[in-house]
This record gives sequence, C-alpha cells and structure tokens, in this order.
Amino acid sequence: MQRLSVSLTPERTVTDYGEPFIIAEIGANHNGDVAFAKELIRLAKESGADAVKFQTWTKTGLFAREVYADNPDLEAQIDQYALSFDDFAELKAYADEVGILWAATPFTEAEVDFLVHDLNVPFIKVASMDLNNYPFLAYIAAKGKPMIVSTGLSTLAEIDQAVQVIEETGNRQLVLLHCVSLYPPRDEQVHLRQMDTLRAVYPYPIGFSDHTVGVSIPLAAVARGAAVVEKHFTKDKTLPGWDHAISADPEEMAFLTREARRVWRALGDPRIVPPEDEAKKQAFRRSIVTARPIPKGTVITREMLTFKRPGTGFPPAALPYIVGRRAARDIPADVVLREEDLL
Repeated sequence: MQRLSVSLTPERTVTDYGEPFIIAEIGANHNGDVAFAKELIRLAKESGADAVKFQTWTKTGLFAREVYADNPDLEAQIDQYALSFDDFAELKAYADEVGILWAATPFTEAEVDFLVHDLNVPFIKVASMDLNNYPFLAYIAAKGKPMIVSTGLSTLAEIDQAVQVIEETGNRQLVLLHCVSLYPPRDEQVHLRQMDTLRAVYPYPIGFSDHTVGVSIPLAAVARGAAVVEKHFTKDKTLPGWDHAISADPEEMAFLTREARRVWRALGDPRIVPPEDEAKKQAFRRSIVTARPIPKGTVITREMLTFKRPGTGFPPAALPYIVGRRAARDIPADVVLREEDLL
C-alpha cells in the first residue's frame, strides 16, 4: 500500500513518521472569554504549537432541547462558554496576526459553511462523536478541505464506513487520529498500537488525539510515527470548565513540542547504515594485530595474530585472507598488520 501525505497548508505537509504537526486544542478552555481565548492563542504560539483549534458549537446545534430540560446546569454552562461567529472571526484574525494556524471543529452544516467560506480555515477537524454521522462527513468532505478525523468511540467497521463516505466525495485529504474518548483514560486504555492497525488498513497519515494527563503518552505516539498530535491546552489546569484538568499548560506544551520534534529527528532512517560521523570513528573497532614477532618469510598462522584497536587495518573478518600468507618483512609484535607486510 502506498502511503499518502496530506498538505494542510502549502508550506506544511504531514505524513507518517514525518515531522509531527502539533495542534493545541483550546476547545472550550477559553470559558467564553474572547480576551482569554486570544491569550491562549498567543501562549500556544509561544509554546511552539503549529496550530490552535477551537470548537464552534452553539446551544441549538449541540444538544436536543430535552437535554437542557433535564440538566439546567449544562444549559447555563453552554450559555456561558459559547462564542459567536463574530468572536471566532476575531480570533482567526488574531491568530493570523500572531502567526499560528487557526482551525476548528464544527458541529452543524452552517458551522462548516462559516469555517470554509468565511474564514477559509486550512483544515476541518471532525470530533469522535461525529465519526458515524455519515451525512455530516459527506457534507464536510465535499468542501474539498483537508480533514482530520478522530476515531474515538468507534469500531473498525464504523471507521471504514466513514473513510468510504469521505472517499466517495473525491476527497482523499484525510488524516485519521487514534483517540480514546475518556477524560482522562488510564494508561492501559490508550492502546497506542491501534495506530499501527489503522496504518495497516488505510493509506492516510495516522495521528493521535490525546486526553491523557501529562505529555508522556503523546510523545510515545510520536515515537510510533504519529503525523499529527492534538493535545488540549490551557493556561491554568485549576480553572473551572470541562477540559482544563486534562490539558497541557504552556510549560508542558513547550516541552511537548520541543521533545516531539527531537523524537522525530531521532527516528531517522530505517535503512541500516552508519551515520556519517559514526563512519569516521573506525578507530573504535578492532584490527588484526601481531601477537608476537613474525620473521620475514614465515608462514603466518592463527596463533601469531590477535585483534585490537584501532580499526584502521585488516578487520577481524579478514582472518582467512591473512592466515597462510608469508611475512614480507620482519614484523614486530603488537602492531597493526598491513597489506605491505604480506607476500
């Protein structure tokens, strides 16, 4: 299967085992405050993230009316945390000013239209809750934007159906994120090896949407070849709200972005060849060395030879080539054997 890459922007293409694309998921961590949302955008940029991501839900587009009737506290939170389209346009403009990509997860077709036609976002992120919302996936895919799709809550059959729905629109700009929709999951619930399963089944870049506490697990995902890593982001984990406690603060996000790129660089080349600097250090290896003096004309035997550093002469593997040859001169003991020493 030929692996595909996805161009999220003209300057940035993501691929398996490529430089990881780090998304700071602000989500609703702005707590409904545009000024605070701008501060989070700035902090994400300073922390080294490639993009910030918001969620454009509204009270009428997210839950049925009966949910609010049963849970008035939820309705109050939605009213408090919701931002308007004008707010998002302002935040997108601020992100452009700061110099960080701005994207969002939509939850209605009207939100998709707003993100694509009004804000011209570089990509659309699809939440795990909508992976089996096939009409919605088709609507998004038909816009022709790159799609980053989380796979939490889903079976492989549901993921496969979602991929087919997207492909049928002609859109093959797809990134799949392994995700566990628990907040937070226990380590044994993360199952990073499922990234390998997705990679074996689909040709698209595979990444990881993280809900764990800390940054160890997303770094492990990078070591497993994650093309994209999404991590919730906040200024203060103790703030009231839905996701602050599982989010990375600026110090953790800076560590994650720095170390993720370090891990990526260390992955290197799968071909087994020594790095250039290592190839220069042949002195670390051993050569064939005389174990005792060998008079001129003597037939060289195995007992006359040993192996010592530096590795600048015959390697140990050349022993059959040496044994049985005659000494071209008197060869002292404990010297590296050379071609000119042999007849």
